[in-house]
Amino acid sequence: MDRYKTTAAVFALIMNKTHDRILLQKRVHTGTKDGFYDLGTAGHVEDGESMREALSRELKEELGLAVKPESLAFSSIMHKRYQDTNTPYFNGYFILDNYRGEPKILEPHKNAALIWASLDNLPENLIADRKVAIKNYLEHISYVEDGWH
Repeated sequence: MDRYKTTAAVFALIMNKTHDRILLQKRVHTGTKDGFYDLGTAGHVEDGESMREALSRELKEELGLAVKPESLAFSSIMHKRYQDTNTPYFNGYFILDNYRGEPKILEPHKNAALIWASLDNLPENLIADRKVAIKNYLEHISYVEDGWH
């Protein structure tokens, strides 16, 4: 059955109250895309977790936000093949716009900074497929494939 397994990852598009800014984190010491901006929270789905459960866990671990899985609104799925490793992924993107508390860096060994970026002026060094996910959110596109051909 191993030949049928594809890794799943989840990402939070954390929006401010007026939906014109998105929370981004600057990656550091991860070995992948260090120095680039990523979405506010990201992580792998562990065995036995749904995508929303995994993202709820990651939000608590990385940013200290206690969020119920059902409060995460679906945005899109990207079926991605990373060219550098030829690894296929199902990336699930969810919107978080209603939460209590302020996001804070709880994993400074992986996260150098948090910024609220304008949706009209995203950083040049934002990971490319994350830009696609934000574009999908803005254009209400729920499914995309990337890196297959």
